[in-house]
Amino acid sequence: MATLALKIPPPVVALGCAAAMYALAAVTPAYALAPHWTLMASLVLAVIGIGFDLAGLIAFRRQRTTINPLHPEKSSALVCSGIYRITRNPMYVGMALLLLAWAVYLHSPVALLGLAGFIAYITRFQIIPEERVLAQRFGVAFEDYRRRVRRWL
Repeated sequence: MATLALKIPPPVVALGCAAAMYALAAVTPAYALAPHWTLMASLVLAVIGIGFDLAGLIAFRRQRTTINPLHPEKSSALVCSGIYRITRNPMYVGMALLLLAWAVYLHSPVALLGLAGFIAYITRFQIIPEERVLAQRFGVAFEDYRRRVRRWL
């Protein structure tokens, strides 16, 4: 299974999970909430998710470091400011919030399994390998950062 580490771009994983969530929602019972409330909740969650994604991208661009998640060894700076003071992985948090918005929009509690799958996969095959590389590359600075800031939220 280690062969999956740093191999599939996280947005591709998120899209796969979104497709699985759609399929699950199609074959399982929906919950009954007023459509306008689920639409509003979905939009709010999606906007917050996009905000996390953009804040992470902007912070990386400001530090002039790579945004390519498949090659953390190309990181030229350890980004600890901005949104990175709240979470070590704002772009993954953003994707997770977008998947949560999708589950709410689908009216499907069972679709939340796709979100759980995304979090499990990204943690195991993306975040943990990235952290190993960052620990080697940035040493004590990364260890201090890891102690101060949570992996997710």
